[in-house]
Amino acid sequence: MYQEHDQVVLACPLPALGLEPGDVGVVVHVHPAGAAFVVEFMSLDGRTIGVETLQASQLRPVSASAVPHERLRAAA
Repeated sequence: MYQEHDQVVLACPLPALGLEPGDVGVVVHVHPAGAAFVVEFMSLDGRTIGVETLQASQLRPVSASAVPHERLRAAA
């Protein structure tokens, strides 16, 4: 489904990191048979917010017609 370096969209909130559905991350590791995906989330200036292991159901692919949007992250 997803491969390393794919951009993905978060489909559920991750309150511990202050992340919300719609936030974009990058797959940095795919577990065997796509059992889970390690995703890095970064701020727009390139600082890592967090790295989480997520199930495919917690992610969705990036849409070709999507528009990036800036929001301030609540302190986690």
